[in-house]
Amino acid sequence: MEGYLDAFIAFIRAERGLSGKTVDAYAADLAVYFKDLRDRGISDVARVTQEDISRHLVVLGQRGLSRRSQARHLAAIRGFHRFLVAERYVEKDPSEDLDTPRSARKLPVFLTLDEVEQLLATPDERTPVGIRDKAMLEVLYATGLRVSELVGLGINDIQLSAGYLVAKGKGAKERIVPVGTIAAEKVQAWLSGPRQLMLGKRQSQALFVTPRGDGFTRQGFWKLLKRYALKAGILKPLSPHKLRHSFATHLVERGADLRAVQAMLGHADLATTQIYTHVNSARLRTVYDSAHPRGDDVRGRGGSPRSPVRKRAGDS
Repeated sequence: MEGYLDAFIAFIRAERGLSGKTVDAYAADLAVYFKDLRDRGISDVARVTQEDISRHLVVLGQRGLSRRSQARHLAAIRGFHRFLVAERYVEKDPSEDLDTPRSARKLPVFLTLDEVEQLLATPDERTPVGIRDKAMLEVLYATGLRVSELVGLGINDIQLSAGYLVAKGKGAKERIVPVGTIAAEKVQAWLSGPRQLMLGKRQSQALFVTPRGDGFTRQGFWKLLKRYALKAGILKPLSPHKLRHSFATHLVERGADLRAVQAMLGHADLATTQIYTHVNSARLRTVYDSAHPRGDDVRGRGGSPRSPVRKRAGDS
């Protein structure tokens, strides 16, 4: 089975362009899968049945793996068996009709508009470091980039006059993301002198650099963000990804098209983006309960909120 695994890993790395982390995760999940099959006396992939895969998922659940982790395992197994059929190593895909283990997705944590304003106002723009940090925070909130995409920006990846940047996302996929006016102004302020002042005689292709002349690491920006959150008095746990959630949530709350938000975030599947509609629904529920005269009363009785407009007899 390991020979087939090597061929599959080479395929997803070269043909599908998956990231190194995703490839490693697939390899690890399939190694667990193969061990479970061997423990049950199955050494030939052509003999694997749908029941064998179902039993494997049950074993994963007994070991305490969450449904989300089980779903990830099944994705790796499905990809592997589809590859075997496509390459004609076997005739049938035993994973074809299996249902993905469903898990309740947690609503993303995000900042309120006031908290975002407090955070963005924190850097001291009288210093080169403050000008740089202000630009980084503004770009992150204005674009919803992943932290790896932010710190990976090159000086030629942002077109200020046109108002967009090119983000290099998962699997080396590139996408164009609009940059707001304020964020563009802050980047221009950084490029107009403070960046070269920080670099001195050194040269760098990174858009955002440190006093040593290096580009930022994800960990370095995470520490920077935590420091500013503390200074801004934001007590909730904050990470770069929560600013990404805030970007998406605030767009959806203001009626942004979900497909446009999906494109800006770089989500491959619209279902991933749709979680922000649930955030918006939760927000509406909170507004209703706090603003409607009988919102708390209805909720207190265990019922769902009634519409504030009642139908009259005979209305259709």
